[in-house]
Amino acid sequence: MKVQFGLKRFIKNLFSRSRLQGRGGLEVKLGYEFKNKDFLIEALTHRSSLKETGKERNSSYERLEFLGDAVLGLSVSRYLFENFSDKGEGELTKLKATLVSEVNLSRRAKLISLGKYLLLSAEEEKSGGRSRHSILSDSYEALLGAIFLDGGLEAAEKFIQAQILKNLKETAEDRSLRNYKGELLEILQAEGEGLPKYEVLEEKGPDHQKMFTMGVFSKGRCLGTGRGASKKEAEQNAAKMALEELEKNLN
Repeated sequence: MKVQFGLKRFIKNLFSRSRLQGRGGLEVKLGYEFKNKDFLIEALTHRSSLKETGKERNSSYERLEFLGDAVLGLSVSRYLFENFSDKGEGELTKLKATLVSEVNLSRRAKLISLGKYLLLSAEEEKSGGRSRHSILSDSYEALLGAIFLDGGLEAAEKFIQAQILKNLKETAEDRSLRNYKGELLEILQAEGEGLPKYEVLEEKGPDHQKMFTMGVFSKGRCLGTGRGASKKEAEQNAAKMALEELEKNLN
């Protein structure tokens, strides 16, 4: 009874008119009103909350994140292909990587205050889950997946253009969004080293506070390691270290 009451109270609070549709409401910030609110609930549900709500694991936003990531990749790729005919594959790949990066998506999520709408466990919230880059970027992709299911590709692309492709030039020139994985890939391919491989070297902590250590390898040789609260973040840090080591060897 307590679990069900907690879930009902959350949903009632989330979908109050002022919180959802009024000035500053979530759907207003998204620029999209859901016909099926279940998609929105799922997109906001972090797996840490499932024990408290009594829901199954597949009820979290992870499946929608998987879908949203694919929709985002396709839409951004098509937009860049159609609007930057003067750029080659390498430049388009680098630009796309910046736009869909975890850092950029988490920034977009913060602009709509997405963190305050997420359904998290008390433990996850105490550990800073509402402002964690990995959670914000993943739930943002889940929202995109939810919009795609609810309104189709046209609605999803409208959201992407308004939220992610807006001010594209400024985003592309923002050095803080530097994509170390993409840069390392370009260098290794230019040197005939092939594709870098990323492997989990260590995984510590409970589900709500994981810390990953990743290594990046080329032809069996470890080029760098990195830590992060998500595999994506750890991979970026490993690539960053690899680039720094390569620069040292060139000097």
